[in-house]
Amino acid sequence: MAQGVVKSYDPNSGTGIVLLDTDKTEVYLHPGSLKDSIFRTLRQGQRINFDIENIEGKDIIKNVKIGQGEY
Repeated sequence: MAQGVVKSYDPNSGTGIVLLDTDKTEVYLHPGSLKDSIFRTLRQGQRINFDIENIEGKDIIKNVKIGQGEY
């Protein structure tokens, strides 16, 4: 499971950008990334845990959890 910080999030579209802790690479939240999560929105600067899936050459965030470390 990867960790990062929310750089931006648009609750209207469900899209955003997260910076990975390891190398500050940008990974994208797409509509539906928060599906099956207890969270409906994210805020800038919030630390999250997540899985990364490569879809059509883009790294996409899945299985979002909040906080540091694993649950």
